[in-house]
Amino acid sequence: MADRWWTTVELLALALLISLFQSVFGQLEPLNNRTERAALLDLRSSLGLRGKDWPKKADPCSDWIGVQCQGGHVVGINVSGLKRTRVGRMNPQFSVDALTNLTFLASFNASGFLLPGSIPDWFGERLQWLQLLDLRSCSVVGPIPSSLGNLTALNSLYLSKNNLTSIIPSSLGQLLNLSVLDLSKNLLTGSIPSSFSAITNLTLLDLSSNFLSGPIPPALGTLSSLRFLNLSSNGLSANIPAQLGDLSRLVDLDLGSNSLSGSLPPDLRGMRSLQKMSLGGNVLAESLPNALFSGLTRLQFAVLSHNNFSGTLPNSLWSIPVLRLLDVSGNNLTGILPNRSSNANGTLPVFNVSDNQFYGTLTSLVGRFSFIDLSANYFQGSVPVDTLSNASFANNCLRNESNQRSLKDCSSFYAARGLSFDNFGAPNTTSSPPSVPVGTHKNSSNLAPILGGVFGGLALFLLLVLVLALMLRRRDNGVSDQRGIDVGPAPPGSSPQPPGISIDFSSLGDAFTYEQLLRATSDFNDTNLIKHGHSGDLFQGVLEGGIAVVVKRINVSSVKKDSYMRELDFFSRVSHTRLVPILGHCLEQENEKLLVYKYMPNKDLSNSFYRKTNLEDDSLQSLDWIKRLKIAIGAAEGLSYLHHECHPPIVHRDVQASSILLDDKFEVRLGSLSEVCTQEGDTHQNVITRLLRLPQSSEQGPSGSSSATCAFDVYCFGKVLLELVTGKLGISASDDGSMKEWLEQTLPCISINEKELVTKIVDPSLIVDDDLLEEVWAMAIVARSCLNPKPSKRPLMRYILKALENPLKVVREENSSSAPLRTTSSRRSWNAALFGSWRHSSSDIAAVPSSIREGGNVLRQSGTTGSNGSGQGSGCDVSSSHMKLSKEIFPEPDDVRDVERPEED
Repeated sequence: MADRWWTTVELLALALLISLFQSVFGQLEPLNNRTERAALLDLRSSLGLRGKDWPKKADPCSDWIGVQCQGGHVVGINVSGLKRTRVGRMNPQFSVDALTNLTFLASFNASGFLLPGSIPDWFGERLQWLQLLDLRSCSVVGPIPSSLGNLTALNSLYLSKNNLTSIIPSSLGQLLNLSVLDLSKNLLTGSIPSSFSAITNLTLLDLSSNFLSGPIPPALGTLSSLRFLNLSSNGLSANIPAQLGDLSRLVDLDLGSNSLSGSLPPDLRGMRSLQKMSLGGNVLAESLPNALFSGLTRLQFAVLSHNNFSGTLPNSLWSIPVLRLLDVSGNNLTGILPNRSSNANGTLPVFNVSDNQFYGTLTSLVGRFSFIDLSANYFQGSVPVDTLSNASFANNCLRNESNQRSLKDCSSFYAARGLSFDNFGAPNTTSSPPSVPVGTHKNSSNLAPILGGVFGGLALFLLLVLVLALMLRRRDNGVSDQRGIDVGPAPPGSSPQPPGISIDFSSLGDAFTYEQLLRATSDFNDTNLIKHGHSGDLFQGVLEGGIAVVVKRINVSSVKKDSYMRELDFFSRVSHTRLVPILGHCLEQENEKLLVYKYMPNKDLSNSFYRKTNLEDDSLQSLDWIKRLKIAIGAAEGLSYLHHECHPPIVHRDVQASSILLDDKFEVRLGSLSEVCTQEGDTHQNVITRLLRLPQSSEQGPSGSSSATCAFDVYCFGKVLLELVTGKLGISASDDGSMKEWLEQTLPCISINEKELVTKIVDPSLIVDDDLLEEVWAMAIVARSCLNPKPSKRPLMRYILKALENPLKVVREENSSSAPLRTTSSRRSWNAALFGSWRHSSSDIAAVPSSIREGGNVLRQSGTTGSNGSGQGSGCDVSSSHMKLSKEIFPEPDDVRDVERPEED
């Protein structure tokens, strides 16, 4: 027996040595197969690869970058990161026909390598041994071939961040060995195939950021191996199927930003491994099931914001032992928050219950939070400052806190529920006044004339102020008319105009008939659908004269009433080359209104960033720096016009990459103008007007400032600038905690003293020399100034424009002999006032603390692959000092909230 046992060990050792020999020396065995060598040379030619990477006379198995061989055959090709020759850059194509002769190919990775064109049908017919297919960020277009379902050996399929269209073929359900399926960030439509239930080995399914519709197939609950499920940012509807609760291994569930409805199924508690749950941005209603969260004991991140949840916050959700982020903001939750002191299972670093209807005192919130947002509720009493140092309390009923609700609002809320309100700590106005002691009547009578004179003078002063206020408001009512004040009547069949809006339809292009626009868009065919916008669906079309247009189809019953009329009013009064041109309208239908805009060939910044449409352009993987700077300046020109040349100023309110449209020459045209409005409050520069400014009560933006102020636009524009610098798409469209975490990790890498720090976050696909790096550095500095957490400290848009037009002057020390526009003021420069405050406010830039990083970055990166995330968590330090920056670019500090000073002579 002993001899036999040793023989078995020797046999196992021999097999291990043979396997090791094959793995080590199989790669070194030269490629002798002439067919495969010729195929590699053809692929080298068709893709335009450089001889430096694939030298013609060298052996491919040992000397060609990205080529992997085994047993003398080519088994893997990785062209990700390789560069083309100059000729190859002139006309890149999805030309990989040579792969048909590589019959042993098991892996093809072209991630980030530009392959404009469609996936050939023969992929699923000739590459039978393929186990990995990675075409992320390759500019692939067209439908997914159904023949890919024949690749039964396929283990990983990555097709994200392309322009794939049409439906997801149900034949993909035949890929029984598939472990990873990533089709995110495309233009896919239709429903999720129920055939996916057959892929029982699937561990990751990502279909996010498409245009998928219909319900979530309950059959997905049979994918017992699934660990990551992301269906966010689609048009999915109906209820969340309770069968998803059977996904016991699921770690990350993201169903946010859809149109899911109904209640949250308590049966989801079967997801006992779940660590991240994101259901925000749907229309889920009813109460949060207590039974659900009692079973999710491993949940670390829960985002349930912006739904219609009602009732109280379940104690089980509040007491999950490892919960690190809880966001239930933007719902209809009410009641008194559970007592945090009763939870002995640790602390909750980030807690957001803003924009709900919670009430009561805050004395029970004694836990230690890294950040807590209680704004827009009805809490009363005092704030326990010794326990809550990093918190937001705006729009409540709290004592000794600024920016609270009115007494009438708070009193009516508590009275409607039969609760007592502390009246902000003041005595109850309904109680009897204290009696006057005997012997004081004589002194009171002597004071009567004096008090009468004082109050009479005060009343006269208030009357004069009121008259001035009415005159100023009357003069500034509405958007300034750039083409005169005479307006014509509404066209026949249009909806009644909202009060205060008088529109000149003669200045709004042609009045199209409904039939004309039906023909132009092929009856609003789904193939012409560009995207589902928040104010209407956008369709590409061609008019009878061959003019390419974009038609916005507005369902009056599903959007804010009269919003389209306000957009028409804006276009009738405002005209600028940086605004998307409106070509006409059709208002004859009762329930459907159509607006017609000029078509932008390069679509918007989010679509063109990693896409090549102009064959004359040398930029392959992404926009080059010259175009990025040009786009930033163009967008700043448009916003500067709205903020400073319109009276009163106009706020865009939707500044992000998708609202920056690009024509055929990459000139900027601002779109998404359905949310524009005049800036709240009076913005004149005289002292009396500032005294008359009324309290603002608009909705709150992600930065905490009012979304109806120019400072809010500046904050959003700062995120766009960061996208241009880092190449991380999705920053400007995200307002959640993950974006704040990303900012916390990124902004310290932007220092006005150390240029090299910015290289940690610069988009790796950018090719910049030292001079261009200074421009990148300057844009990063401007972006950080825009993201100051205090709205009053953010720069005015006209100063931002001037900085972007002269970026080198932002980062180079001022030369006193070369400053023709140098101000003569003795006050500090705007730069010094702003950047000098960084050391005091850097901790307020992002609300989410660094401790969250251990749980992974919630923000999903766009553009390049995860390897491009340099700078995240890099531990960059911000210097406490600052260099002397040019006053020519940033003239003066702004000491009064966003109110410009008069121009100096």
